[in-house]
Amino acid sequence: MSVVRNVLGGPLQPCSFDPLTGWRRDGCCHTDTHDLGSHTVCARMTPAFLNHQLERGNDLITPRPALRFPGLKPGDRWCVCVRRWREAYENGYAPPVVLECTHERTLDVVPLEWLREHAWPHPEASDA
Repeated sequence: MSVVRNVLGGPLQPCSFDPLTGWRRDGCCHTDTHDLGSHTVCARMTPAFLNHQLERGNDLITPRPALRFPGLKPGDRWCVCVRRWREAYENGYAPPVVLECTHERTLDVVPLEWLREHAWPHPEASDA
């Protein structure tokens, strides 16, 4: 089995175990053919991003236990849909990104330069 890579070319690192994130709820921003949203960007939530998503009908704040979704708050790290992150970037609301934890497939939709502009310095820097 091949190693899953991040946007920097290294092995994909976990994004968050608390809250437990990922399309597979395994803590990583893995993706597969069933992940239609392509949840590949490990982002650190900000009030601006959460509110921007809410205004667009993507409520990331309200818990949904049946979907194993805890609801997010500022400071949480979460694997977000790459197109949602791009939309937020284009509208000035992009949250910080943990590059080591962001899947390489993100680069199919978002240039590395944009991700670097919003890079969160180190995965250990978060309280997640």
